Amino acid sequence: MDNKAKEMMIFKKTVEFVDDGVTHGMLAKFEPGTRVLKKGFQLDPKFKPLECDIILEKDVPVKMRDGVTIYTDILRPVTDEKVPGIISWSPYGKSSGNAPRYSGIFSLVGIPDSTVSGLQKFEGPDPAWWCKEGYAICHPDPRGIVHSEGDVVMLGSQEGEDCYDYIEWLAEQEWCNGKLALSGTSYLAISQWFIAAQRPPHLACINPTEGLMDAYRDWCKRGGIPDPAFMKMLSDVNHVHSGDFHKREDIATETMVYPFADASIWKDKVAHPEKIECPALVVASYTNTLHTNGTFRAWRNLGSKEKWLRIHNSQEWPDYYNEENQRERLKFFDHYLKGIDNGWEKTPPVRYTIQDLEGGDIEGIEADTFPPTGTTYEKLYLNGGSRILSNEPTPVDIPSEMPGQYRVPLIPLASFIFTAKEKTEMVGYPKMKLWLETKDTDDMDIFVLVQKLDKFGHELKQFNALNHSARIYDATDWGSTVLRYSGTGAILRLSMRHLDENLSTDVNPYYSFDRSEPLSPGEIVAAELPLDPIGLVLYPDESLRVIISTQNITGSMMPTVKRYGPDNKGSLVIHAGGKYDSYLQIPLTRRE
Repeated sequence: MDNKAKEMMIFKKTVEFVDDGVTHGMLAKFEPGTRVLKKGFQLDPKFKPLECDIILEKDVPVKMRDGVTIYTDILRPVTDEKVPGIISWSPYGKSSGNAPRYSGIFSLVGIPDSTVSGLQKFEGPDPAWWCKEGYAICHPDPRGIVHSEGDVVMLGSQEGEDCYDYIEWLAEQEWCNGKLALSGTSYLAISQWFIAAQRPPHLACINPTEGLMDAYRDWCKRGGIPDPAFMKMLSDVNHVHSGDFHKREDIATETMVYPFADASIWKDKVAHPEKIECPALVVASYTNTLHTNGTFRAWRNLGSKEKWLRIHNSQEWPDYYNEENQRERLKFFDHYLKGIDNGWEKTPPVRYTIQDLEGGDIEGIEADTFPPTGTTYEKLYLNGGSRILSNEPTPVDIPSEMPGQYRVPLIPLASFIFTAKEKTEMVGYPKMKLWLETKDTDDMDIFVLVQKLDKFGHELKQFNALNHSARIYDATDWGSTVLRYSGTGAILRLSMRHLDENLSTDVNPYYSFDRSEPLSPGEIVAAELPLDPIGLVLYPDESLRVIISTQNITGSMMPTVKRYGPDNKGSLVIHAGGKYDSYLQIPLTRRE
């Protein structure tokens, strides 16, 4: 790890580990040793029983290169044959997959407890499923977590180096065939970008499902706006330790102390997928407002010669534990971890989804790349007078002004509508370009949402969760964007609008986030906002509605996270027409 980044880290005390057999899981007690869980074993009657005997090696010590010892559980099949291993790397506790806080989340999205054995790490592969297929599942507690030594760090090269050492240690174990893989969703996917970039010799392949790749741009300061609620929640719930003198990285405070992305601490928390060489099966969606942009960016930049992308229309957890998807993952791992000639290499490089948000989504569309070959981009220009989006710019600038705060009768948003005359499929990377001015202030936090409207003008939303009960409505009416999709969006602090000229393209703008450029009175500036990728169809007489607001119009990511509320002042003016070519750029795809 870069010494300068390490010196910049800010720490606070870890949360006390509660060893009650419930809070952090039924097997959380420190009990080094080996036991056999017999076929039919149930951790609890609500969980799935084991379909085969499983060897559980518990609390095995593993020494890192700097002398720190971490502890791991290993669950493997009872066999004399050497088997490959699949690793779940995260700070969530190697025994906490059955903890109430996690089984409760699964219940919320519609995954019954009986789907899994409870032996899985949260968001990771279930040993009950994989051991019967001849795989070991490896659950490490990273440094500083529960009983592992050291201080907790959040993302970055330290985790990459630690898991490198862990992988090479696993490869030497007598049960291992020398081939290891990484799999899991969210944090268990994020960590894969950092680990695989270290190129451990015995890492045979990776399977990241929905994982951001840049802590600053994708998480801590999306659009240059600090949003500490989720950072604090993640740390307070998971960074627990049994000792008295262990510390956890305070990434929320670091976000405020180090405001720009060119600080060494943030550079260390940017993954480098271009350094990854091993085969990769990447799974993404358009609807995960935390992970979508980072997952697609990582896939675009992957250095792997053998890489696949599957884009689904669900939420990450139901998709991950779906039986059909488990079988596909098994085929991928069998090919690269067991050397089975099963035709995996014939799998299409890309399979994407087109959503209609009306129950007619089309999944599994095959392509050579994303966006599909032949995709073109069309500009829909904002008209401040009629509030429509049209193919031709308005000859005269017609400004639209909105307050920075909600003040009756003033409304803190302006919307523009495009209505399709024919079937229109949009697959790829949309963006917005806006000419903006602020009044009585030098900065503004801006929120953009592009909705689909049916032919009657109704706003269309789609649950990503399998659960459609009254409870999920309650949980998502005020936000929870990763559970209920209402359209593609973007956020931006206007003073942070500067683009990196080396990394930006016309399709994918990329902010440098290395400076603040407040506006002067009367100054009108251009801002490009990259929207989340989409796969969306409009039928004749259906519409896109672009909403530009000075307020958080979509709410929080999850029901347990406080929604971000900007402290905007003054007013925002959108200039559209004449020399101010404000527009929405959409990707148009035509299939045979």
